[in-house]
Amino acid sequence: MPTLTARRVPTARLTQHILEDASRDAGEPVVFVHGNVSSSAFWQDAMLALPERYRPIAVDLRGFGGTDPLPVDATRGLRDYADDLMALLEALHMERAHLVGWSMGGGVVLQHMRDRPTTVRSLTLVNPVSPYGFGGTKGVDGRLNSPDGAGSGGGTANPDFVRLLAEGDRGETSPLSPRNVLALCYVKPPLRLKREDEYVEAMLGTRLGDDHYPGDSKPCDAWPGTAPGTRGVLNCLAPTHFRLDDLHTALAALPVKPPVTWVRGEDDVIVSDTSLFDLAHLGAIGAVPGWDGTPAQPMVSQTRHVLALYARVGGRVREVTVPGAGHAVHVERPQEFGVALLETLAEGV
Repeated sequence: MPTLTARRVPTARLTQHILEDASRDAGEPVVFVHGNVSSSAFWQDAMLALPERYRPIAVDLRGFGGTDPLPVDATRGLRDYADDLMALLEALHMERAHLVGWSMGGGVVLQHMRDRPTTVRSLTLVNPVSPYGFGGTKGVDGRLNSPDGAGSGGGTANPDFVRLLAEGDRGETSPLSPRNVLALCYVKPPLRLKREDEYVEAMLGTRLGDDHYPGDSKPCDAWPGTAPGTRGVLNCLAPTHFRLDDLHTALAALPVKPPVTWVRGEDDVIVSDTSLFDLAHLGAIGAVPGWDGTPAQPMVSQTRHVLALYARVGGRVREVTVPGAGHAVHVERPQEFGVALLETLAEGV
């Protein structure tokens, strides 16, 4: 049976922690990028399931797991992470790789493909963040609800969840403990994962503060009264800093375009057109006071819109919906995810 080992890789930007199967150094590289409040640990089963012809590598993003906790410049959107990813590929002497990104990691690999498409063999997105960021937009074309991005950024994090992360809470007493957020939001209840303890530890490895999670914020006049700052994780997802509405134009002239497969859990409550993490939707259902009628962000519809534009310029796009699955399809439904992934890898350019 294959086994995974961990090591830290010095790169031109920072030292990055990776998981890999060191016995497969000659295979086609498949690089897995995790989401927010997680780490490479969430990819273990998907990596181990890959056939021998592939070389699986999962990286911890900066500020997560064992990678150097350099601060995040949110004004660059997700480019700090995407540039780190490129530095890792260079350090590992990989000219081209298949990229797999989950949640925020989906935005990272999309940004990487937009900026460096010739290095991408294929792209697999797992419940990715909208190409128009997280919070603060409306319509499939990602129009801002307010010019300052109100409703997105570091001020939208639940302070009790942040506190419990800081306290290293491993229990289930609070509904906002990392363990309960994993069980109730990352996956669809009543599923409990066999690696649950490992995943909770991965969540607790998230660096906290203004330079990391959730990031800084600033007050604003528009509802809900908070706008994105310039530092940290949630601000780099704010639509004032991260937008990929030019993905199709950036890649239009590329003769051979990487195939894109979008795998999503049908019952995801994090990345959804009615996300329980979007203050506008929470306002509409009465969970956040003072709601002024701001519409929920149609996250899934926005992703479908941007990928349809990519298809119009010749990109191969496939959407795979997994009924009964939540936000972490690759750990909830590994067989369905594995089939979709292998089909995409086989189509790689």
